[in-house]
Amino acid sequence: MFVLRPVSSNKTSNYLNPFQELDELERRFFSDPFHEFVGRGDLAEFKTDIQDKDDHFLMEMDMPGFAKEDIHLDLNGDTLTVSAERHSEHEDSDKKKNYVHVERSYGSYSRSFDISGVAADQIKAKYEDGVLKLTLPKKQPELPQSRKLEIE
Repeated sequence: MFVLRPVSSNKTSNYLNPFQELDELERRFFSDPFHEFVGRGDLAEFKTDIQDKDDHFLMEMDMPGFAKEDIHLDLNGDTLTVSAERHSEHEDSDKKKNYVHVERSYGSYSRSFDISGVAADQIKAKYEDGVLKLTLPKKQPELPQSRKLEIE
């Protein structure tokens, strides 16, 4: 179904272009072909809140529908990567089965964070009720060391 909308032009008159919606769809598809899948932000990235709790950061990530076993936390230098994979029920069995319509997202998702100010060896993680909670203790500031120098 097409919506007829007035289109402004350089001319003094306006006209209706029944193909404008098709043009816009084509433009959106070729500039960002996966907009319909990840552009809405459904699970393109985990929605995350980070709070500063004086001696640590508290990171809470919404990850509904993931099994704890499918969530992975990886440290690589000063980068923490949270990744998860969700499989669909109809993926392994008959693709059509009894489904009339499928909207839930399935696949692999990941997000990375700079943790250069965090004591990586003390990070704690907990997952319950679809929320991953990470306690990220802050690094203690290194005090400059003082020493006396001998004069030659």
